[in-house]
Amino acid sequence: MEIFLVALAGLTVLVLAAMFSRRTGIAAPLLLLALGIAAGVTPALPNVELAPEVTLAGVLPPLLYASSSQMPLVDLRRNLRMISWLGVVMVLVTALVVGGVVHLVFPEIPFALAVALGAVVSPTDAVAATAIGKRLGLPHRLMTVLEGESLFNDAAALVTLRTAVAALAASFSFWQAAGTFVWASTVGVAVGLLVGVAAVGVRSRLGDPVLTTTVSFAVPWIAFFPAEEVGASGIIAVVVAGLVAGHRGRTRLSATERATEATTWASVNFVLENAVFLVMGLAVAGLVEDSRADGGFDHLVELCVLVFVLLGVLRVVGVGVPLVWQRLRLHPERRTRLRERLSLANERVRELEEQQRLDEDRVAEWNRYLDVRRADLDFAEREPVTRRGGVVLAWAGMRGVVTLAAAQTIDTHVAGAPTPYRSTIVLVAFLVAVASLVIFGGTLPWVIRRLQFEPPSAHDQRAELFALMNDLGAEATAVLGPLSEQRLDGEPLDPAVAELVRRRFGPLMKPLEDAADLPRSRPGVREQTMRVQRRYLDELRAALTHEQAVGAYSTQALTHAQRLLDEQEQRFDAMQ
Repeated sequence: MEIFLVALAGLTVLVLAAMFSRRTGIAAPLLLLALGIAAGVTPALPNVELAPEVTLAGVLPPLLYASSSQMPLVDLRRNLRMISWLGVVMVLVTALVVGGVVHLVFPEIPFALAVALGAVVSPTDAVAATAIGKRLGLPHRLMTVLEGESLFNDAAALVTLRTAVAALAASFSFWQAAGTFVWASTVGVAVGLLVGVAAVGVRSRLGDPVLTTTVSFAVPWIAFFPAEEVGASGIIAVVVAGLVAGHRGRTRLSATERATEATTWASVNFVLENAVFLVMGLAVAGLVEDSRADGGFDHLVELCVLVFVLLGVLRVVGVGVPLVWQRLRLHPERRTRLRERLSLANERVRELEEQQRLDEDRVAEWNRYLDVRRADLDFAEREPVTRRGGVVLAWAGMRGVVTLAAAQTIDTHVAGAPTPYRSTIVLVAFLVAVASLVIFGGTLPWVIRRLQFEPPSAHDQRAELFALMNDLGAEATAVLGPLSEQRLDGEPLDPAVAELVRRRFGPLMKPLEDAADLPRSRPGVREQTMRVQRRYLDELRAALTHEQAVGAYSTQALTHAQRLLDEQEQRFDAMQ
């Protein structure tokens, strides 16, 4: 009975914090963290401990799956350089630099343990940053970088932590560590791909929104545990499975199934994301007591300040490097040369097509590749990560629950002897994470407002959506032909059918507004209407899939178009 009352009280706090956040503008994770700390020091309440295996194996997989399944692959591909730099390279650099400096300043802390500390504080947590960014209209590309970085940095940090802990036991080998990292990454990706493809294949055959959503709950752990069993990264497997499931699900699952799944996962994501910050706050008192019981550390404050400052400096450097690289890549002369090469390539493809040296499929493949390259270049020019964006990315380097959970996985005994300063390392990791959330998370709204980002106007968004829908309509009409040429079972359409289809799809695809005079009155109007509408809807979806792969339009416009088509499909399903 008691556990149910605690759960009910926790859910009530989460909902109230979310409501208060919307009214005040303070990010809910920060509110919950403060509430947890206040409640944790209350003598009447028992100490709360975050079991690391529960966090790493129970909470992280569904959280990462929910986030990765909603990320468009085109966004990930276009920002892969910066995401991999911040989420993988800078995690390794941070672990080594923090470890080296901490060991140099405090020689009593073994180098391997110092690197372990660097590994656990290296991954950033984008929950608070994205919550603030969404409310304040942060540019979509910055949101993508923050979310993408948080998807991959956990895996890099945990693999680095494993290596450092192995070194504590005097079993460290550089080549063995490098091999472990490669194995964990490659096998994790392979497992994720396999699980993601298989999951969508199974769910697409169920034909029931409730069943498909229920099966999706098992996918994160189906990817996580097998990967961990073979020594690979379960986190990478979960992220890849989510990316594959989200991408393939857009074409393999029905609109109703995807809508049900999205709503359900949004609720699960809300509870887990916010609950971990509340529990983080509740765990403060217990960590302080553990550190005191172990004798503490004479220079705890100095160690916390040193690690915090190092993280800040490394974050600025880490964000600055890709910004400089981007400026070099987007130099006007280089952009001009790239566009000239694309134009020459287009001409060459046309020449080969005219000479019949390329078949139709190869021409389409090459044209699509060139369209993607051109769209990527347009995107880089249209949405660069500016200096203001760099300031936000640097400021948003908060640490979260993964830092604390990872720190607690450090063994209490290594090679038969107690791990020195383990409780202190865990406490330092926690205090640094809390400080980053409070200092950077608390001031991030002010920073974003001061930088004055200008979101796209409603007029520009409507114009882009209108252009996108016109392109989709033109592509669908090019494949199927206009309404006046449609036939069902060899017979022309009933005029009432043509009028119904024109009225329903007219706002979506202007080319259909050319409905011609057709023979009068035929039976089966409803059946004909459904079949013709389904034809055009399927072709519109195929055209949208092509546009999503090319990426000539913004993610917001593509998402809006997807929603419009989903609404039409759900309306058709309800009529059947």
